[in-house]
Amino acid sequence: MNGELANIKKWVVFYPVYINSKKTVAEGRRISTAKACENPTCAEISDCCNHLKLVNAIEIDKAYPRDFMQRGRVRVQLRKEDGTLCNPAISSSIYPVEVLRKQLMLHVAELVPRHPGRTKKQEAPSSSSTSTAGTSKSGKGGRKKR
Repeated sequence: MNGELANIKKWVVFYPVYINSKKTVAEGRRISTAKACENPTCAEISDCCNHLKLVNAIEIDKAYPRDFMQRGRVRVQLRKEDGTLCNPAISSSIYPVEVLRKQLMLHVAELVPRHPGRTKKQEAPSSSSTSTAGTSKSGKGGRKKR
């Protein structure tokens, strides 16, 4: 078990803030807002990594240092012990880990909006919502009479 934990510590750390379109670069976003997704969770990121056939582990008790109220991070294994890639579809093996990490973020940010749990949440409000966009305040502005 200790050997397995030592291996996990070498894996890439992936915080949900890295691909959150609601955050700024100063708050921790690492990709452009056009490619980022809205409010991803650790479970969604883990499911996307599973879809990409990457070994991962969710660490619920960890928090992002700049925003310690948001809990959770995902550890992802990009390379095996011998240096070969776990999933060659991410990128080729000549790239350094930083480029592979960025490619992973872009792939996951593309997959998260299509996550099954997320699509069910978006369909429910849109089918039963009624718009009240045409309402406006009536009455005169200005001072009240005494």
